[in-house]
Amino acid sequence: MNLMETHEMPDKTILLKAIAGEKTERPPWVPFVGVHGGALIGVDAETYLKSADHIVDALKIAAERYKPDGLPIVFDLQLEAEILGCELSWAKETPPSVISHPLDDDYDFDGLPEFSIEKGRIPLVLDAIRRAKSEIGEDIALYGLLTGPLTLALHLRGDEVLMDMFDEEDKVPQLFNYCAEVANKMVSAYSEAGIDVVAVVDPMISQIGPGHFTDVVAPSLNKIFSHVRAKGALSSLFVCGNASRNLGAMCATSCDNISVDENVDLVELAKLARDSGKSFGGNMQLTVVLLLGDVDDAKRDAVRCLDQAGDGGGFILAPGCDLPYAVKPENLEAVAALIGDPYHIDIIRNLPAKDSNDNFDDILIPDYVNSKAVIVDVVTLDSAGCAPCAYMMKAAQEAANVYGQEIEVHEHKITGRDGLGYMTKLGVTAIPSISVDGKETFASFIPERHVLVSAFAKAADAKVLSSSGLGEAL
Repeated sequence: MNLMETHEMPDKTILLKAIAGEKTERPPWVPFVGVHGGALIGVDAETYLKSADHIVDALKIAAERYKPDGLPIVFDLQLEAEILGCELSWAKETPPSVISHPLDDDYDFDGLPEFSIEKGRIPLVLDAIRRAKSEIGEDIALYGLLTGPLTLALHLRGDEVLMDMFDEEDKVPQLFNYCAEVANKMVSAYSEAGIDVVAVVDPMISQIGPGHFTDVVAPSLNKIFSHVRAKGALSSLFVCGNASRNLGAMCATSCDNISVDENVDLVELAKLARDSGKSFGGNMQLTVVLLLGDVDDAKRDAVRCLDQAGDGGGFILAPGCDLPYAVKPENLEAVAALIGDPYHIDIIRNLPAKDSNDNFDDILIPDYVNSKAVIVDVVTLDSAGCAPCAYMMKAAQEAANVYGQEIEVHEHKITGRDGLGYMTKLGVTAIPSISVDGKETFASFIPERHVLVSAFAKAADAKVLSSSGLGEAL
């Protein structure tokens, strides 16, 4: 039986070996089917995430069509927050977003609702796990995803928690210990339901530096990973966004696996992870390739990931984050057909580079210099379903309110061509980012409010100089 025939059937064993850092006969494949499952069965994201029946039905289709070695049950970083009193805003094609923060006034943990796995939507997720194990079979590993401590802290406290890391050093550890306790209740529930891999998904890690990561976040993460190990499962630290500055610190935690998105250099991660005894996964491009590209684009990007990961073992091919709702199924099927077929991979590897003639000439950006208002462009994946994007957008809007002068704040989602055009024309280097009057000012980093307001004021002063002619004279 050749390798291509081998992958006609998913193989949980290959995935678990790879996560443990072992070499495998082919790389495992894990398409992170989140709300895309809703698209597979023709329901919106809210309807999907509120029904165990829908989740199981979609996972069965994904298992058949995408031939994965592993699948997540749900990709929803609001499950815990909803139980703890955070109000959610629902969307048609993304997971919900948090719009209220019960600890925004004070660290009143006693005022929070009691966290229980019997509350909210967790019972239906646990039901979906048990049914998926029965109806999909034991050949596919199941991922249980939980909200990482930094992201959950942001949900509870709001973006004030980023300031608290400087000003409230005595209170912040209490918050992160609390978030780790919540996470460990999820770990226990997932373990009892039969989950194989527990992924701690913490996209907000991309918004802090290695110092705060090591001192504040890592201790709570390690408590979670220790509990995962005690329960007999494997663990993954899953960070969306440009986490490049934190890769070394992430590899120093006690997780088994590091998973990243397209903002991270896979060659660099491969070296750091292997040197640290970790496996790693990622980082296929979500929007440009899987959502908006074609079958050949998907194959090329899969081979790009395989080549950058190298042949040292311990690599899991996967999208960089949860799949967009409307991702093209044929693109995922093409990747599945490629895995384990060295002849096919070699053909794709030797194809000439694809010629892209799209310069986005029809996407018109503002005349920033001559605009009376300061124009702030926030380039996101989609603030409705991406936590770092939501908090970046919120930071820009709140700083604009404080600034109080003529200012416009616009979001550009790269899930559409308009957003990709802005990303290209503004020279955006990471998602999410803030550009002020056409210049990328904060890339994958949420600044303090006074820093943002200062950037707005500086841009306004530059307009005055330009309009007076002093700018050219200087």
